[in-house]
Amino acid sequence: MRYMVGIDLGGTNIVCGLVNEQYELIDKVKKPTETELGEEHVLQKMASMVDELLAQNGIGRSSLIAVGAGCPGFIDPVRGVTIFAANLKWTDVEVSQRLGELVGVPVFIDNDVRMYVYGEAMSGAGRDGKVVLGVTIGTGMSAATVANGELYYGNRFMAGEIGHVAMDGETTPCGCGLTGCVETVVSATGLVRQAKEALEAGCSSILREAYEAGSLTAALVSDAYDQGDELAKSIMQHTGTVLGKALAYAITAYSPDVLVIGGGGSLAGERLFAPVREALKRHVYHGYLEQLEIRQGELIDDGGVIGSAAFARTRWSQLTSTSSQATSTSESVRDCHV
Repeated sequence: MRYMVGIDLGGTNIVCGLVNEQYELIDKVKKPTETELGEEHVLQKMASMVDELLAQNGIGRSSLIAVGAGCPGFIDPVRGVTIFAANLKWTDVEVSQRLGELVGVPVFIDNDVRMYVYGEAMSGAGRDGKVVLGVTIGTGMSAATVANGELYYGNRFMAGEIGHVAMDGETTPCGCGLTGCVETVVSATGLVRQAKEALEAGCSSILREAYEAGSLTAALVSDAYDQGDELAKSIMQHTGTVLGKALAYAITAYSPDVLVIGGGGSLAGERLFAPVREALKRHVYHGYLEQLEIRQGELIDDGGVIGSAAFARTRWSQLTSTSSQATSTSESVRDCHV
């Protein structure tokens, strides 16, 4: 049996997972990234984690076909370069080449959100979809599209950033430089911000105690919703409506048959999904919605690892297929001149 290793590289932690060709997660290890020690240290750590996974599962190096890594920031997946990753403090780091030299197998990298969505499309909630639009809601919000097993990149690998669509009526400045971006509302930080602003304006809520203690979180907003808190209910309604409006553009542009909402924010479930559906009915032509299924992500914690491994297998297969075709063509040409 052959295996891949998928790596989810974050600014705080690195998670490496051993995955088989059926995209089943066999084992994983997690360690702090330690970005302050420099890029070489991080690359060496990832390589040692690959070795650790193989050793503790009794798998020889010859059974490992490729390694995939989901990295934050702007990524060039063709060259295998991290162009810029703010939370890693990396600029133009040749991850594929340098990590490949350390692990001795081909390494393929891409943006971490795209790898999560790819994992959901290949082995998670979207595995039976032809065109899968995936959204991740966490500290921020982003999206990606997988069509017939292939990621859609757009120009300069920038497709999918619907979290940075500025919405009418939203006035919160975004880190990207725009005002009123979707992710200023649809994110864990967006939920907390909305609650804080309402409480500061004098709204009544059971969230006030947590706010005054400095312990207000998105999860507490969900809990308050379940207890019938009117402020929490209005925040979820508004958040889902903004998300639905944003998704209306993407659904019309890509015409997916499956929409996967993942990331930690998706754990809000119907608290968030119900207003999303309401907004989509108001803003999307029914012909799109009739063939669309909206699903909660299944691979919340492991999507990035499984997606990176699946991506590595796909790219490795394409690479070996191209090499075989080139060899076959070369032999045919040689035979013609014998």
